[in-house]
Amino acid sequence: QVQLVESGGGLVQAGGSLRLSCTASGSAFNLYVMGWFRQTPGKEIEFVAGINRNGDSQDYADSVKGRFTISRDNARNTVTLQMNSLLPEDTAVYSCAAQFAPFSGGFPRNSYEYRYWGQGTQVTVSS
Repeated sequence: QVQLVESGGGLVQAGGSLRLSCTASGSAFNLYVMGWFRQTPGKEIEFVAGINRNGDSQDYADSVKGRFTISRDNARNTVTLQMNSLLPEDTAVYSCAAQFAPFSGGFPRNSYEYRYWGQGTQVTVSS
């Protein structure tokens, strides 16, 4: 079991950058696959990026490819989402998620496949 805490959200102008971090408490962080999701009021939760257990496989939503980068540091129990060239449509509450997957080489893209969630952090991009 892990508890997740996000940090790094805030207000930024279009074209700017933000770096979100998610720190996990608990043990065996390297046995969890990790994902970042986002949600705006009235819309369904959206997959943003995912990373496998050892960090050598990542995937992104088409809307953020080439602008966002997900990475993880298993020694520090953290996963990071570097967001560059931000657009107003990136405005959302961003949440990290974890799923225990000791035998998986990949990661899921569906929110219902993740059991553990952080509280979310607001990202607002002004035009």
